Amino acid sequence: MSTFTHHGAPWAELSFCVAGTGVTGASAVRALHGLGARVVAIDGSADDNARRRAEELGALGVDVRLGDDETLPEDVDVLIASPGLRPTKPLFAAARAAGVPVWGDVELAWRLRPRVNPAPWLAITGTNGKTTTVRMLASILEASGKRVAAAGNVGTPVVDAVLARDQDGEPAYDVLALELSSFQLHWLPTWEESPKDDAGAPRMLAAAVLNIAPDHLDWHGSPEAYAADKGRIYGGCQIACVYNLADPQTEQLVHEAEVEEGCRAVGFGLGPPGLSDFGVVDDLLADRAFVADRHSTAAELATVGDVNPPAPHNVANALAAAALARAYGVPPVAVRDGLRAFRPDAHRIAHVATVAGVDYVDDSKATNGHAAAASLAAYRDIVWIAGGLAKGASFDDLVSGAKNRLRAVVLMGADRAVIRDALARHAPDVPVVEVAATDTGAMELVVGEAAALARPGDTVLLAPACASMDMYAHYGKRGDAFADAVRGLGPAAG
Repeated sequence: MSTFTHHGAPWAELSFCVAGTGVTGASAVRALHGLGARVVAIDGSADDNARRRAEELGALGVDVRLGDDETLPEDVDVLIASPGLRPTKPLFAAARAAGVPVWGDVELAWRLRPRVNPAPWLAITGTNGKTTTVRMLASILEASGKRVAAAGNVGTPVVDAVLARDQDGEPAYDVLALELSSFQLHWLPTWEESPKDDAGAPRMLAAAVLNIAPDHLDWHGSPEAYAADKGRIYGGCQIACVYNLADPQTEQLVHEAEVEEGCRAVGFGLGPPGLSDFGVVDDLLADRAFVADRHSTAAELATVGDVNPPAPHNVANALAAAALARAYGVPPVAVRDGLRAFRPDAHRIAHVATVAGVDYVDDSKATNGHAAAASLAAYRDIVWIAGGLAKGASFDDLVSGAKNRLRAVVLMGADRAVIRDALARHAPDVPVVEVAATDTGAMELVVGEAAALARPGDTVLLAPACASMDMYAHYGKRGDAFADAVRGLGPAAG
């Protein structure tokens, strides 16, 4: 497939099967069909949403087959795997047996780039903080005057971003800021697997792994496999592999990566930066990597106050975004201006109100222990609201690390007992209230209990450490319910 390495390749000569008709799969179908390729789309679902998507793609003339994503259609040259499809599916075994290559959406997008002056890719992955960091990066790049798309696992599908054109028919973006999930990265060929004269292995200009914590283990099979898939983002990196100084596993992934000659390892952390690192000196974000004399000088990028919100883990996110942007060549002033302009998405350490001297903060997006730990580390004297679907996680380390900050805990949701038991083991003196209700008024009871436990100066923090689907359609609905309940407490300040 070495011929198919750019937008102008003879795509009409190939026949594709696209597995999955969701946002990413539909993007691949439309792109390939538009290039004249033969496309069959398959989806294991046949519900109303799947039928609606099938009708939309069918209107283009695409063959869409619902209710079976296990059978490989005949006469297929390439199978496109949508993110999230488990690699253990019989479909992929059939492709291997038939000698049919499997591409993910990221590899397809790389092969669809223009031959001349394609936009470079700056990529981010990690267990937590990906979306915030990629949006920070996009804001910094925009502040430097670049046309940028935040794409991949957030915002625009990466295939659509690559193919987007301006009114003159030229590529719409100067640079892409990509958020890549472990699912997307699993389907990426490693640098070792891809011949050096074949554009099949995407080569990031710079890439960052923010952190690694156990997640999606039912999909990847083991923590080691999960981490290895995250590490694929570094393969063939050109300028910088950015890693978290506080997470040795991210540095290990850099050591294991095969990169282009001259590519550098660049760490980020909350302390003063070492040689070739990004860090914090007093109140300043500093770059000691991309400066003329990094042995004796550092570039001042921004202040901690320029980061919104300035919680420790969010400052770390800002440093990672700054490292990628500086690897691309933006000036320090653009980092400052971009961070000042950035506004976080909803339900990410969002201050809702101050009522009777108590701050109420919505971090409903903290759906696992690693994210909740970062949120809890941002405050002292916390009334913690936690619980939901634990997804098999344990909470001993989380509770042990946060116990000295906890004023009290209010638990809710299906798996609240797992957190209660961890609290009993590691923080037995912390008052715990459980709310068993799961109806639409449950959050009012939860917030009411938290308000009764809180004192002026405390923070009531919704950082559930669990998924929301036992009570809410998604974490956003849970956060909205929290905010509504807080506003029902009485007069608020801020």
